[in-house]
Amino acid sequence: MNELKTGSDVLFILLGAIMVLAMHAGFAFLELGTVRKKNQVNALVKILSDFAVSTIAYFFIGYSIAYGIQFMQGAETLIQKGGYDLVKFFFLLTFAAAIPAIVSGGIAERARFNPQLAATFLLVGFVYPFFEGIAWNHHYGIQDALKSLFGEEFHDFAGSVVVHAMGGWIALPAVILLGARRGRYTKDGLVAAHPPSNIPFLALGAWILTVGWFGFNVMSAQEIGKISGLVAVNSLMAMVGGTLAALVVGKNDPGFVHNGPLAGLVAVCAGSDLMHPLGALATGLVAGAMFVWMFMMTQNKWKIDDVLGVWPLHGLCGAWGGIAAGIFGLKALGGLGGVSFASQLAGTLLGVVIALVGGTLVYGVLRKLVGIRLDPEDEFNGADLSIHKISATPEGEL
Repeated sequence: MNELKTGSDVLFILLGAIMVLAMHAGFAFLELGTVRKKNQVNALVKILSDFAVSTIAYFFIGYSIAYGIQFMQGAETLIQKGGYDLVKFFFLLTFAAAIPAIVSGGIAERARFNPQLAATFLLVGFVYPFFEGIAWNHHYGIQDALKSLFGEEFHDFAGSVVVHAMGGWIALPAVILLGARRGRYTKDGLVAAHPPSNIPFLALGAWILTVGWFGFNVMSAQEIGKISGLVAVNSLMAMVGGTLAALVVGKNDPGFVHNGPLAGLVAVCAGSDLMHPLGALATGLVAGAMFVWMFMMTQNKWKIDDVLGVWPLHGLCGAWGGIAAGIFGLKALGGLGGVSFASQLAGTLLGVVIALVGGTLVYGVLRKLVGIRLDPEDEFNGADLSIHKISATPEGEL
């Protein structure tokens, strides 16, 4: 029976890792469909390369910082418990690698390639696991302090704050330090449109992410005996809420409609194991509307050229998810309880601060030392030809 349980747990978390790995294809196609045609190849190469660099950084540094576990042992030791510790690393790696995948969408079309790979190594090796260890492994006594002060620890079941808010708030200083794409905003204050290059690919990316998200959330139980149908249905309801809100507030715009479910899913991660399905629906509705409003605000009012809107989608909706867990997770609102609004607020703010400081340091130092933006001519020609020496549609250009 023990062998059967161990094997089942290994298979369970391995399937989760594979589903979240597939989400990185979603990140790639979502970015590919959103950027202009001259930057499509770069979107694909960047996501895959970032994942490879993330794996090295997390294997040798990040996982040890977060959990105190390293793999410099013989394979005979590593294979104990059917290799469960190894596949758990694989599963958590796919979460960690989402950080540069999120950032990639914000800095698209004008970021240099090699400095971004260096930023990926630093973010996944040091910045992300620092907060991951606090939230998910009780580092530095912060969770104990929150429980002592407010009665409960900070709760983030599947990473609304640990993954998504971190990624979105790291991206914000990167986007600001890079500056807007050339021609995006004119001197007289007008906004020049850079419409998505391929709505079908954008939609494909959103669908891949949406399907994979059920591995992201449900498999966060990490053991088959702890699997919860509540997590699955709450993820579904939040996805639907985000879609409907974006459909209405975004006035049928296909870009908003396909990002709406992602906004809802980002927000429900933290409390998906606690909320009533109606609470998850409300969380998704708020997230979908918030994404559309704040995307328009950042792009048109504040003139922050966040290409895929990763700060409103992941940063703001992720922070909302952390706080929403402290609202709709309460028994008074139909949740399971065991959560404190004050702890959720404090933990969310801590994650935001660490992300902002970490993102500013990493991209600020790289900007000073080597530069992080393409030359004007290379940006005009597009990252595909400038960096990879090939375009997505060479036959058409010939």
